[in-house]
Amino acid sequence: MILLDKTIISDDIRDSFFCCDLNECKGACCVEGDAGAPLEEEEISLIEDYIEHILPYMVPGGQLTVTTNGVFDYDIEGNFVTPLVNDRECAFVYHENGIARCAIEKAFRENGVPFPKPISCHLYPIRIKNLAGGDEALNYHKWPICKKAIEKGYQEKLPLYRFLDEALIRKYGRLWYNRLLKLIEQKA
Repeated sequence: MILLDKTIISDDIRDSFFCCDLNECKGACCVEGDAGAPLEEEEISLIEDYIEHILPYMVPGGQLTVTTNGVFDYDIEGNFVTPLVNDRECAFVYHENGIARCAIEKAFRENGVPFPKPISCHLYPIRIKNLAGGDEALNYHKWPICKKAIEKGYQEKLPLYRFLDEALIRKYGRLWYNRLLKLIEQKA
């Protein structure tokens, strides 16, 4: 376990290799599971503010879900999550060449939405758990649908924390990430 400021980072994040392979998994993390992606409260406001820019990229079922029920839902523990279409795929999914992709991210790239996607999606397969006192635990969410990403990570010798550098910097800042690198790589 690595302690960095108010963050507890599991050894799996340090020790695992990972590199998404969308051609293999087809974006399964966006369409599988029993709840939507975790959302931070600020993200809900951003999505609501920019929904008109995001809606055109969404599939009709996602558009209907969001316009009928709103841009967020709750998981079984009462946490904010993205809504699902038919209890399956994220409402913000669109499909391109047989791959599930994020409509928020497409709107970010093409339409000036000021954030690329929910931070939980950007950080995946790392999941954040809020702890007492404002601390956070970062854990590696292991899921069989990511088997090819693990294989590709090993082939490319790409550690999970390096694969997710952009997302970790987005969440915690460059200084925090540089300190993480120093903590991990000084032990190697």
